[in-house]
Amino acid sequence: MNNFLDREYDNIVLMAKKICRSHAEYEDVAHFAIEEFMFHERAQELVDAGKAMNFMSGIMHRSFHSSTSKYHTVYRQRGRYFATDKPIELEHEEYDHELDQTVDTIQGLMADAQAHSIEMWFRAVLFEMWVETPNYSELSRRTKIPRTSISQAVDEFREWIKQQLNDTN
Repeated sequence: MNNFLDREYDNIVLMAKKICRSHAEYEDVAHFAIEEFMFHERAQELVDAGKAMNFMSGIMHRSFHSSTSKYHTVYRQRGRYFATDKPIELEHEEYDHELDQTVDTIQGLMADAQAHSIEMWFRAVLFEMWVETPNYSELSRRTKIPRTSISQAVDEFREWIKQQLNDTN
């Protein structure tokens, strides 16, 4: 499949240019057809049978000339707005400056802890991993560190952060 696309790429773009009659969209049509062809269930079969270019020309022709094609819907109607009968109400959340400041403080504490000692670095890194994946068993599988060691390090670091935040307030 990749060899076919590498070998025939220039011909595919030229075919799109002819189908689109040199219209400015011809490269978009070519790339759309390539993508559609790559994910088609019979793509490799068509390449092996030598019928891939014919199939792709059909994709390009239908995509460019049809107002109901996927290409038309995705690319030509992008940014188009449709009227609705009832107004859309957007939710507005108030920005929480205090929360943002607390997060920045915690991130600074984590950076300081990582530079402080190897033990604090260990706890800070595990805490950061735990924030991304709050599952001790999963972290244990990933890191090959015993689950209890991870939970103890994360709990100790959480307590250390709480203590540091209380000391600064």
